[in-house]
Amino acid sequence: MSSLAEIQQPIAGNIRHYETFIASILRSDNAFVSSICDYILARRGKQLRPLLVLLSAALHGEIDSRTYTGAAVVEMIHTASLIHDDVVDEAFVRRGAPSVNALWHSRTAVLVGDYIFARTYHSSLREGAWDLLAEVTRAIHEISEGELIQTEQAETLSITRPVYLDVIYKKTGSLIGACGAVGALSVHADSSAVDRMRAFGDNLGIAFQIKDDILDFSPMEETGKPSGGDLRERKITLPLLYVLENSSAAERNRLLDKLSQVQEHPEYVAELQQIVIDNGGLEHARSCMMSYRDQAVSLLADYPASPVKDSLLGFADFVLERNK
Repeated sequence: MSSLAEIQQPIAGNIRHYETFIASILRSDNAFVSSICDYILARRGKQLRPLLVLLSAALHGEIDSRTYTGAAVVEMIHTASLIHDDVVDEAFVRRGAPSVNALWHSRTAVLVGDYIFARTYHSSLREGAWDLLAEVTRAIHEISEGELIQTEQAETLSITRPVYLDVIYKKTGSLIGACGAVGALSVHADSSAVDRMRAFGDNLGIAFQIKDDILDFSPMEETGKPSGGDLRERKITLPLLYVLENSSAAERNRLLDKLSQVQEHPEYVAELQQIVIDNGGLEHARSCMMSYRDQAVSLLADYPASPVKDSLLGFADFVLERNK
């Protein structure tokens, strides 16, 4: 597997420029606002989404200010949504460090999320990047709808495979698809190339979310997040869904009954995890994940060999072989 540094190598100079660009967008004359934004910028993780924007652009042309604007919009909208998610979930740890709401309380976290949304929108409008903004806002409404559908399903415990796939496309695939499309759009690639890169991101994003569903069964020591978080929230993800699909009606009802009571009986989480492991749920999820990865990679087949294409292929493997 390629390292992140190897994947970044063909556009290393552009990444350094992007870092300066994103810091300028969130700069504030107010010391309090600036301190929060500096904290957020220092803890952004691997920045895979803006990396995909930059690689997609480099595959189709020369990276320019429109590309940096597109990368900033997708990254900051994702960042703002995570800040808001932490408030809703009352989560106090993000990537192994205190979340914004843990340090500055929920009201401030919501307002900072709004500030980030507004600053990135303003930046894109000032650039005249209407096409990039249209692509990203499409993904935002998909994400919101996916979260709402998943909330309803957690209440009813009635999710089916088509609904599950629709949810993970909307929650994760749509924004990663937008990253691929935004990169191509930013350098004025033709519509077929934009569609192809969107489909590349859509498929890779679905695989990415399935990987997250698998990682939810790993110990906190490996991932930095509590194991079984989805089950505690009564979310039926692909590993458990596979077991439910292949259980008798009586066994399915028994498992769903345990899932419905996980808040009153936290010990059910470990029991359900073991049932999923013993009945092949993780193996099935891995197989589905690789199928979507293969669909994504096949969309790059017609591009000539280049360091940027190699980085995109390495990117596809990297996001699925991560352990957190």
